[in-house]
Amino acid sequence: MVTTRDRLDAADPTERVGSWEFEAADAVFLYVHGLGADAESARDQAYTVRLGLAAAMGAGAEPDPDAPPVVGYSWASNADWGPAKRTADANAAPLADWLTAWTEDDGRPIHLFAHSLGARVTGAALRELADRGRTDALASVSLFGGAIPNDSVAADGRYGSAIAAVDAPVFNFHSRNDRVLGWVYRASDGTRAVGHGGLEASASAPAGYADIDVTDLVADHYSYIHPENGSLPRAVDRIGIE
Repeated sequence: MVTTRDRLDAADPTERVGSWEFEAADAVFLYVHGLGADAESARDQAYTVRLGLAAAMGAGAEPDPDAPPVVGYSWASNADWGPAKRTADANAAPLADWLTAWTEDDGRPIHLFAHSLGARVTGAALRELADRGRTDALASVSLFGGAIPNDSVAADGRYGSAIAAVDAPVFNFHSRNDRVLGWVYRASDGTRAVGHGGLEASASAPAGYADIDVTDLVADHYSYIHPENGSLPRAVDRIGIE
């Protein structure tokens, strides 16, 4: 895990915890969780993503033991909606710092997965990377049930220019079955979520962005990353990892 919990005001706001024994891996996945996750839940979600990726890359029957490892990005999202959004934005620089350091010190490709409000952390970090001229820090970006406005990923939206600038494809996996985004998010935020219906119909997509409808796979807001009934097999296919 990489965590910024109780560290955002520190000189180095990110801390590595847990096992980092994946020297043989050719690529690494970074998972950014959403709203309401404490440290234990953040770790459990990252492990669920690991299981889902292993199953998706195992050609059916048995999980592939050589599937790329998952690093969880743990941030203090266990707060009310307004403070959690502000904390998500405050994680832009720490996440950009960590990605830049990884690129310089390690160099293996990083595929970023973000769920729910983790899409806001990710969008803010993409803007930070673009401002720094470090558009080379990611191999791909995948948003799952993104709890950000559906116009924010447009070419002229809050994150549009950063999406176009990054040297990586940005995939938005969305589901009409996601009632948390369709009802709760819409009532709380006053906007339509990109994770529910994709980019706003009247908007233009930035270069490198693609909407992927996974309504046929995802039954609710919490199933995107599950090994048995989630959208990770489709994500693996789009990313092109074998």
